[in-house]
Amino acid sequence: MRATLRPLTAEFLGTFGLVFIGTGAVVIDYATSGRLGLLGIALAHAVVLAVMVTATMQISGGHINPAVTFALWMAGKIGLKRGVLYVLAQLAGAIVAVLCVKWLLPGEAGAKTGYGVPRIAADLTLIKAIVLEAILTFFLVSAVFGTAVSREAPRVGGFAIGLVLLFDILVGGPLTGAAMNPARAFGPALIANDWHGHLAYWLGPALGAAVAGFIWAKLLLPLEAKD
Repeated sequence: MRATLRPLTAEFLGTFGLVFIGTGAVVIDYATSGRLGLLGIALAHAVVLAVMVTATMQISGGHINPAVTFALWMAGKIGLKRGVLYVLAQLAGAIVAVLCVKWLLPGEAGAKTGYGVPRIAADLTLIKAIVLEAILTFFLVSAVFGTAVSREAPRVGGFAIGLVLLFDILVGGPLTGAAMNPARAFGPALIANDWHGHLAYWLGPALGAAVAGFIWAKLLLPLEAKD
């Protein structure tokens, strides 16, 4: 039982940390009239992901993202049953995180921002939002394979993976919120009951993860890493 609960708990806590700090940064930025700014929000996401991935990497693999779990399943690095349990733990962590944000952080700012729910810019179509989320997620999942999964990976913990959130949010944040993570989008959408364009935050990351998983599994991972 402990062998099963240990990685699931790690995924729950890792996702809780990412979503609490990530959505919390959005709420606090609004509450302080933009004092954090896009760079501050991006840094909050980047640093918390780097820490959470590093903390959970040796326990669960540090997925903290259904898209990452999906890509690793495609590459044969995790079984289907375990992968589904990981995703459920990640979604649960995201929901609890947003409930804590709703309870603890300024209420008006939380309501105005949908508790950090990612939103598609008015001049961006749903198709473009899906493609953008796919590209941003491709970079994220590639970092996971290149710095954590591959036997040739440099020993940098979650630092490089966290950095992807920094540059992805700086580019995609104003357009789609740069979620790159269905759990990051699902938690606030559920609590705020704001599902506008929500398909983009599942389909986009799934597409990006699938392409990255295929390329890394078939072409980029060293042969011995596929055994």
